[in-house]
Amino acid sequence: MITKEDAMRAVSTLLKYIEGDDEREGLVDTPKRVIQSYEEIYSGYAMDPAEVLSSTFNGEGYDGIVLLRDIEFHSTCEHHLQPFKGRAHVAYIPTNRIVGISKLARIVELHARRLQNQERITKGIADDLEEHLSPLGAAVIIEAAHGCMQCRGVQKQNAVMTTSAMRGVFFDKNEARTELMQLIQSPSL
Repeated sequence: MITKEDAMRAVSTLLKYIEGDDEREGLVDTPKRVIQSYEEIYSGYAMDPAEVLSSTFNGEGYDGIVLLRDIEFHSTCEHHLQPFKGRAHVAYIPTNRIVGISKLARIVELHARRLQNQERITKGIADDLEEHLSPLGAAVIIEAAHGCMQCRGVQKQNAVMTTSAMRGVFFDKNEARTELMQLIQSPSL
């Protein structure tokens, strides 16, 4: 089992690698601060999708699209440990139960606050909606800018990657998918 102290020693080793010294005044407490920030940045590992999506309400016959769009998030690329950030659009069509809207944002956070790739976040959110809400359809569209593309390698500052997962009626019925896209593109408040 790796302890917090082990992790702080690892950060100290990285500081020595980068700067040659980890004793400079500005770096002395850096290992502790980094590990504290990691506890927040990677808090998704401690979250359970079943728990996040367990609080549902009577849908009172509502059978239209439920969409929470422009959910901002940040994550960390598992390939280069570089940040990426963007926005997620999460939708479902309920059968008889609806979930509180904050739960849709929380399920995005659960997946984003792990070492990730964008495709896995997209798929994971859709999988959780299907498994825990049993909707007629679930859809997730994510747009993100990746630090690994911006600050290293090809250095493309304005590149935006888009991924999607369409399930149920959003996959099977063009009308449902078209309505969803119109809702996502409609003007903001």
